[in-house]
Amino acid sequence: MLFDLIIAIATIGVAFVLSMRRVSRSTTWRAVVTPLASIIGSGFLLLGPLLNLGYGGYAPLVMLALCLVAYMYGAVIRANIAAGEDAIINGTHGKLARNVETLSSWALAFAYIVSVTYYLNLLGAFSLSLTPFNSALDAKLMTSAVFIIIVFVGWSRGFRSLERLEYVSVGLKLAIIAGLLVGLIAHFGEQAAKDQLIFNAQNITGWSAITMAFGLLITVQGFETSRYLGSSYDAQTRIRSMRLAQWLSTLIYLVYILLISYVFAPDQMSSSETGIIDMMEIVAPILPFMLVAAAMASQFSAAIADTSGSGGLFTELSRNRISEHQAYLALGIIGIALTWAADIFAIVNYASRCFAIYYGLQAVLAAIIARRRGEGWYRVGFFALLATLGAAIAIFGQAVE
Repeated sequence: MLFDLIIAIATIGVAFVLSMRRVSRSTTWRAVVTPLASIIGSGFLLLGPLLNLGYGGYAPLVMLALCLVAYMYGAVIRANIAAGEDAIINGTHGKLARNVETLSSWALAFAYIVSVTYYLNLLGAFSLSLTPFNSALDAKLMTSAVFIIIVFVGWSRGFRSLERLEYVSVGLKLAIIAGLLVGLIAHFGEQAAKDQLIFNAQNITGWSAITMAFGLLITVQGFETSRYLGSSYDAQTRIRSMRLAQWLSTLIYLVYILLISYVFAPDQMSSSETGIIDMMEIVAPILPFMLVAAAMASQFSAAIADTSGSGGLFTELSRNRISEHQAYLALGIIGIALTWAADIFAIVNYASRCFAIYYGLQAVLAAIIARRRGEGWYRVGFFALLATLGAAIAIFGQAVE
């Protein structure tokens, strides 16, 4: 009961601060919130159980490695923002750079389709997790129904009517994460005081451990959204806010994984997509309900954002030969097919591969621009290395079994 009260106070306090006019209208904070909310969205729901079951007491090191890789790809995106999106598109940096940018945009459009499927499968699983209909079949039916709703709304009214939901869900998600961390700090302290901390054994080693980490790239993805906020913020604001969002998300993820890695025994963890709910029920009874609320709000708003982004990209890249309505319909059909053909962890892997291709192409673009500008072999080599890593992730990334 005491933990529930502490968690509720922390959550309400953070929600109140985020709703204050001075905060909500701050240009810098609003520029930070979009990539921050994307980075620590769905990954937060999956990573705790997955990393602990796979890597045991070394889970925080794997989390650090994932965040480091994400930060390096963030450096790629920031370099391309600094180079100027318009300059890239109009050929200032050469025809090859322009063609690679176009190819990477196509890759991102398809990555959005898989990411929407990932978000909505999590929504389906979490929305039913505390009900009598908590089965894989029911979750797929729920996911398919939400896909149909999203396609219908996008086809008939567009997504402008749902834009305000994104701002509300972001604040809700961040507030609940703050409450969750406070609860975990209290639980960790209690276990430490009783000398009951646990160092679990690592179950995955060698090449399998590396390829599984490759398959989890999607869980720290989202920072690239800063690049596509050019209509709202200038280049320097987007670069600065993306860097800050990645610092904050890294801090949040590392604290979260550190707190969760040494207080749960293997038989207290589950490898299901909703395994975090069972773990958090041990910490405080209020947490499962809060996590379900956060999952439903954040996954729906993230799916709306990526659906809208995908539709816009397909229309732009096809030079209006594919309308946004047609893109939404295609997304819905592919997403529902993926939902019934694969489990959530396979979809996570597909999404990671798709974004690895996008990041790899962006690294190729950054290397071309750096070479053209004569920025030095070390910078060109850094970008080329990340392009190679993106290809390796796309080829070798494995789904969690």
